[in-house]
Amino acid sequence: MARVSVFGGGSWGRALAFSLSQKNEVCIVSRRDVRDMVAANIRQVELAEALMSEYFVIAIATNALRDWLGGIALPKECKILAASKGIETAHNAFVSDIYEQYTSQNNVAYLCGPSFASEVLQSLPCALVIHAHNLLLAKEFGALMPSFIKTYESLDVIGGEIAGAYKNVIAIAAGICDGLNLGANAKASLLARGLVEMNRFGEYFGAKMETFLGLSGAGDLFLTSNSTMSRNYRVGLGLAKGKTMQEILCELGEVAEGVKTSEAITKIGQEKGIYVPIAHEVYAITEGKNIKESLDTLMK
Repeated sequence: MARVSVFGGGSWGRALAFSLSQKNEVCIVSRRDVRDMVAANIRQVELAEALMSEYFVIAIATNALRDWLGGIALPKECKILAASKGIETAHNAFVSDIYEQYTSQNNVAYLCGPSFASEVLQSLPCALVIHAHNLLLAKEFGALMPSFIKTYESLDVIGGEIAGAYKNVIAIAAGICDGLNLGANAKASLLARGLVEMNRFGEYFGAKMETFLGLSGAGDLFLTSNSTMSRNYRVGLGLAKGKTMQEILCELGEVAEGVKTSEAITKIGQEKGIYVPIAHEVYAITEGKNIKESLDTLMK
């Protein structure tokens, strides 16, 4: 039985703590009291005790990750499963770029794939991909997972990261599409072109197409673009109803990574000359652009 510390008490952090507690000794670190939200055999502890575990699962929001890592002293040989998805807006940095400033890339694996926290908490079956430069580490984390989570390993770290970040942006667009009742034809076109756009962006950074056609890409994209269990999808629904971003985020009560990620992708696309029309329009809408104008722009 391994000792695992989960950092971050949001919905995904709690779901991962629950999952890992099926086979391991698990503790969780969170600013909120989460003891009543997780299994009885999961302890909520202070940071110092959590840093003594063998395995770390870090589910900190991407745009808060750098400050969080900079405020602690990671053990030199710690084994980390990164559960954050998104691109850091302040530096247009991928999650792996942030981790490389604090530990060796061989010590970090990245969890991707279609997975709603609420279903994981019900022990419903799902399949995920653990991306890592170190496949042995990916296999170690896979062995810690419960029987209802099937894991695959991949060396395509950047592909997994981009897929996990980009699908949240397309999910916002999907919510807008459904919120406006634009129809099944429009929705299918949006998701297909969104997948193409995601792959184009990833190709620039050396990602593999197979990643975007698999669980980390298409699997997660289809999941988050078709259910109100997706926070990003609900952002799109709210925008379609004319709500402000402040109203939507207040109603959600949690971070919707796609909002900030649309900004980061747009800026990276402009800087690198990558064509990202859907991400660009999602960002413009979150900044106040009229949705019908954005639709006209995409149709032209």
